[in-house]
Amino acid sequence: MRQSKLLLPLGLALALTGCISFGGKVPDSLLRLTATSTVPAATSRTGTTSEAVTVLAPSTPQELRTPRVPVRTGTSVAYLKDAQWVEMPGSLFGRLLSETIAARTGRLVLDPGQFAFDPGLRLTGQLQQFGIDAEANEAVVVYDAALARAPDTVETRRFEARVPVAAVDVANAGAALNQAANQVAAEVAGWIGG
Repeated sequence: MRQSKLLLPLGLALALTGCISFGGKVPDSLLRLTATSTVPAATSRTGTTSEAVTVLAPSTPQELRTPRVPVRTGTSVAYLKDAQWVEMPGSLFGRLLSETIAARTGRLVLDPGQFAFDPGLRLTGQLQQFGIDAEANEAVVVYDAALARAPDTVETRRFEARVPVAAVDVANAGAALNQAANQVAAEVAGWIGG
């Protein structure tokens, strides 16, 4: 009798696990960013730490702390149905920046995990917008960059790209956001210089 009393709660708990959803239905495919400027395979670089750039993933407002794609209409925000990034937009955009800066400037680009070295230039910032403007039918990427060129000097600059979307759907939104993100990354690389 005692054993059956112990098994009953365990059986109920196992039965309920099939009824509980942890995060909802995942779309059939996920969106990702792909760099249009890449470092060729087998590329090796050597230089001083002062020539290096360390790229930190940008901070994001609450609207972007989700793998979903925001769609703005006036002062309201909704999320595009069935559209989801493979990970958070800040992380995706940070890696796109790293790849683009390395490809376009020829500089050594370090990951923040490599802080055992002198980080050289340090690029950080905030990804202010990374979504769709439904009223303008545009993908919008706005990045406020902060570049520490020396221990006591910081430069800031806002970068913005807007790319038209034919329709506010998963395919068009993903392609347009990828294009806008690459445009911003290329402008940031030009600002940093080679």
